[in-house]
Amino acid sequence: MAHRNARLTLHGRLLLVRRVLEEQRPVAHVVAELGVSRTTDYKWVQRFLREGLAGLADRPSRAHRCPHRTSTEAETAVVELRQHRKLGPARIAPLVGLPASTVHAVLVRRGLSRLAWMDRPTGQVVRRYERDRPGELVHVDVKKLGRLREGGGWRVHGRDSLERRRSRYGPRVGFDYVHAAIDDHSRLAYPEIHPDEKAATCAGFLRRAAAALAELGVERVERVMTDNALAYRRSTAWRHALDELGAEARFTRRYRPQTNGKAERFNRTLLDEWAYKRPFTNNEDRAGALPQWLHTYNHHRSHTALGGHPPITRVNNAAGHYT
Repeated sequence: MAHRNARLTLHGRLLLVRRVLEEQRPVAHVVAELGVSRTTDYKWVQRFLREGLAGLADRPSRAHRCPHRTSTEAETAVVELRQHRKLGPARIAPLVGLPASTVHAVLVRRGLSRLAWMDRPTGQVVRRYERDRPGELVHVDVKKLGRLREGGGWRVHGRDSLERRRSRYGPRVGFDYVHAAIDDHSRLAYPEIHPDEKAATCAGFLRRAAAALAELGVERVERVMTDNALAYRRSTAWRHALDELGAEARFTRRYRPQTNGKAERFNRTLLDEWAYKRPFTNNEDRAGALPQWLHTYNHHRSHTALGGHPPITRVNNAAGHYT
């Protein structure tokens, strides 16, 4: 692609060639009119004669050959040390006999320069994806969250308080199960708090989540991705809920939470910005704060994957206002 100050675009090059070849005008006159050099004129004319219209297109400036480039064997050794031992450039360099800067360049070229981009157990680069339209894929997951005693837990009373010891050694108060649905394209979310994660509960949540997303602009849920819990994989109630929505079931790869990464990331955001945002005095107080936080998340909170805009802009974009 030509830079913004380029004298010749594809149209300008074709105009130059036509004036020289078809109109038989002197090169000196043509270059004066277009503001380029004779060398430039001859270059584009020769390319057109050899390759036709395709010869006028932009080409990468990368060299055809690089005699001093790191060998394939050395790059393979660097990649294996990175994936198997998770070493950095400074530690890999003496093992392969290369400068650390060269090792870093190899890692960048292979997409391994950040450990966060790799699956830790296997060392493989995590493939990130995003569906093309709202509703094409909805991620569903459940987050188990300890209930709060009346008066609050240790976050209210402190780690060395009597409440802290009671919560550890006293009678249990149980758990809440936060069921969440996240649209892959828009990142719109819909969570609910339930006392369990049984099949009937999951199926009912899916129906309400689809209705809530429809109100936000996600007209139809086409696919639903979950983990391999029995409530999703073998439940008749779950299959009936999918059939009612006309949606297909998708499951994560075993031992690969990255497949459902948007739901995992939402769970982390949910804990940081709602459940652990401030000390709550009881369980009802915490649950009551969820709807307001959810509205902020969907309508006002900026999302880095969406260019800093809130999720609602992906389904309610007024005339390209956020593009």
